[in-house]
Amino acid sequence: MHRLGFALPRNSMSRPLLRSIPELRILIYSSQSTAKAAAGTWTKRCITTTSTSSFTGTSAQIEPTNAPPPSSSASVGTQPDPFPTEAARIAAASVQIPQSKRLPPRLPTPAPVPLKPLSESVRELLPALRAQHSHYVTVHIHGFPYLVTMGDQLRLPARIPGVVPGDVLRLNRVSILGSRDYTLKGSPFIDERFYECRATVIGIEAEPMRVEVKKKQRCRRKTTVRNKMRFTVLRISELKIRTVEDIEADAAAAAKSS
Repeated sequence: MHRLGFALPRNSMSRPLLRSIPELRILIYSSQSTAKAAAGTWTKRCITTTSTSSFTGTSAQIEPTNAPPPSSSASVGTQPDPFPTEAARIAAASVQIPQSKRLPPRLPTPAPVPLKPLSESVRELLPALRAQHSHYVTVHIHGFPYLVTMGDQLRLPARIPGVVPGDVLRLNRVSILGSRDYTLKGSPFIDERFYECRATVIGIEAEPMRVEVKKKQRCRRKTTVRNKMRFTVLRISELKIRTVEDIEADAAAAAKSS
């Protein structure tokens, strides 16, 4: 048994094992020959396919002579520069965006609404209302009406965000403007040109701390809720009714500017 490259003692090997060694050599030889035949067939197929595909009719592709040579920095699959230069930004901004991805055009700025002319009743009765004293107004703040006059102190049911003591607020939601004998009502509000009403923030008050203990039935756990409301306090610092001449002058100035 020197043909396989090693010697085995005959006493230690059985007869079936000795018979299987030649069969194993036959199997190895047959598998090697099959692999060589398959490789040869695949090579022939590849050569045949290449030869037939290389002679297919194609159009001539000639690069233009005046085309600039490709830059060495440009390569296929390169990542964009994370820090582009100013020229690169301008070039990127000048690239035309497809029509499907463009934003809708901006709507034109609406023209200013022309002011309504004063009616005859307002022209006649507004000076009489202005001549009297002790005017009162019904102002609407956050949807709640308040009947106030000059110097009244107004405590709102909540805190107005973004205001501090000393700020002056213009109240431009007035539904009723009157005196002892005359009353001007709006629908729903009076035109802002007829009056000037301002309030000064004098402080922010806070109520005592409210402590509420919540407990459910048949449950030992208790929840303590603490709440402390804050209120903005205003004082009516200005209440004035304008004249017809001032109202018409403002309307003429607005018409000229438009």
